[in-house]
Amino acid sequence: MFTKFHNRQKGFTLIELMIVVVIIGILAALAIPRFMTATTKSKQSEAKQLLKQIYTMQRTYRQQNNTYWGQGTTANAGAGNAFQTIGIEVMPTALYSYTITTANATQLLVTATCSILDDDATVDTWTINEAGQLVCTSDDATG
Repeated sequence: MFTKFHNRQKGFTLIELMIVVVIIGILAALAIPRFMTATTKSKQSEAKQLLKQIYTMQRTYRQQNNTYWGQGTTANAGAGNAFQTIGIEVMPTALYSYTITTANATQLLVTATCSILDDDATVDTWTINEAGQLVCTSDDATG
């Protein structure tokens, strides 16, 4: 009788292992897309932050010179000092390209674009205007 219990083997059956693999697969299928969206949204914070800084510095420039600065000027990772006149530096690791689309005595529009935010072809685009309204015109996190 003692030998009967002693010879019993311990371990998991193939069915139990397959059930665990299926459960892990289902959890991964649900979690990975959410993780990718969260990663993209965190990268978008670069554009939001820098556009707000550009807006603030443009307001200061306008107070001193009665006009906004730099229509047509673009700054990106390769040309980080292009906005030096208003005291803004774009870091060499920047993902976005920043363009002052409109800048005159009364109007300001700055656009940030990024085509390498994730692995799809959607371009992520943000704008800020003279009223400080920050708008996402093309959201790569949902596209």
